[in-house]
Amino acid sequence: MSGHSKWSTIKRKKGKADAARGKIFTKLIKEITVAARNGGGDEAANPRLRTAVLSAKAQNMPADNIKRGIQKGTGEIPGVVYEETTYEGYGPGGVALFVECLTDNKQRTVADVRHILSKYGGNLGENGCVGYLFQRQGQIQILSEGVDEEALMELALDKGAENFENEGDVFVITTIAADLNSIRDALDGAGFKIESAETVLTPATTVTLDEDTAIKFLKLYDALDDNEDVQKAWANFDIPDDVLAKISAE
Repeated sequence: MSGHSKWSTIKRKKGKADAARGKIFTKLIKEITVAARNGGGDEAANPRLRTAVLSAKAQNMPADNIKRGIQKGTGEIPGVVYEETTYEGYGPGGVALFVECLTDNKQRTVADVRHILSKYGGNLGENGCVGYLFQRQGQIQILSEGVDEEALMELALDKGAENFENEGDVFVITTIAADLNSIRDALDGAGFKIESAETVLTPATTVTLDEDTAIKFLKLYDALDDNEDVQKAWANFDIPDDVLAKISAE
């Protein structure tokens, strides 16, 4: 499993995700608004919007919040105009970072991202310096408790999934980005409860971090995650299970 997934699992177990639900809602509303603005408010005709709405529902976002986010995007009600922007750079240990943002003020956002990277031992680079290291794919996660692994794997692969992994408490299904929605719909229609379904940036290679470097990097990673303008931060890191166990116990 990638470092992202490992750390997400640890944070979920420690309750950090629930504590940050307000920030999660803010980021999801931004994505819903931009998706509706770019592709229209009809979920059936706008795959990006549908994915955003399903992610919001998975986080138990109230339906009224979702509706208002769509209406802001389509211009039915007034709202802030967000721009999509990306930043690239490096973290401790030479880890490559690709940061996706939605912002109403690019100058503020680039200053914030630069400050976070500098504070935690990284640096901001030029556009294109690390983007080539990542491939966009679809990723579906399903909690493993009570799930028939063989039936899930058979259906996922039959519908075109590229990879299926059992990571203990979660099954991770990797797809071609364009197939994410159809495979998710097939799994949902078969009664499997989707924990998350999103497009991800998968690194071609990873940098394995020792304990000291991992602690430094995860502080940087969490600081980016806490910034409301940062939608996703992708990195080509991996942390051995024994190292991650030590860190998560602290």
